Amino acid sequence: MSELTPAAAAFEIVPNISEGRDPAIVGACAQAAVQAGVRIVHITSDPVHHRSVITAIGDAAACVAAAVALAAAALQHIDLRAHRGAHPRIGALDVLPFVPLRGATLDDAVTLAHRAAGRIWREVGIPSLLYGAAASKPHRLLLADVRRGEFEGLAQRSRDPQWRFDYGDIPHPAAGAIAIGARPILVAFNVELETGDLAVARRIALLLRERDGGLRTLRALGIRLSAQRVQVSFNITDFRATPLYRVRELVRRLAARAGVATRRNEHKRHAPREAIEWYARA
Repeated sequence: MSELTPAAAAFEIVPNISEGRDPAIVGACAQAAVQAGVRIVHITSDPVHHRSVITAIGDAAACVAAAVALAAAALQHIDLRAHRGAHPRIGALDVLPFVPLRGATLDDAVTLAHRAAGRIWREVGIPSLLYGAAASKPHRLLLADVRRGEFEGLAQRSRDPQWRFDYGDIPHPAAGAIAIGARPILVAFNVELETGDLAVARRIALLLRERDGGLRTLRALGIRLSAQRVQVSFNITDFRATPLYRVRELVRRLAARAGVATRRNEHKRHAPREAIEWYARA
């Protein structure tokens, strides 16, 4: 882990909490982060996914303090034993990436990920698995692999030596565990399909995502939204290498081959202006 850059360096954290239906709970979690010293720049909630994504910025100390505060707030308000939603999850505070911005490097973000994970275990009692640039082992690089089996399979999986927690030893009975990572800026982009056939969305995700031979930097899942609608959900880790308009057009073409039309598309979270401008011009 590197030495941290000066206090003027800025970071982004993008905590994903397993609550998308109760604005009061989302607000309480966001307020906990603000009180720890970060500035909230975007919040999006999805009741079908039963998930909210909070984007916040701050210096190194504030981002780590906000991570600890968010973990405590999520533990107070969210019980995964009663949670049902379309999106995969292992924790009440499910995902917590650190992203370097002004004056910071990815190595600095890795340092913060470790620091936050250690404090959350000691102070809140929730274990963590590290992913992305902070991963302790190559098989933990991808978030989808870290989260496989979800909350319900977490206790059994954590007994496997390959999947022991990086910080902590047992899952929290109500809050599970947290996937804590470090990564560059990521764009979350979803495309809905005019069908209830989840196999179509999963097939498109399989064809397009990087790990199965698709587009570089692209992560993809097929998700059911309702009996009549499914979605292909993307995380794009380099929007210059894989622009949004290209992803959208490929989904349209692959869906058309299956006799399915596309519906609306959306970008989630806070996205760089350049990524949206490219999409708007295409």
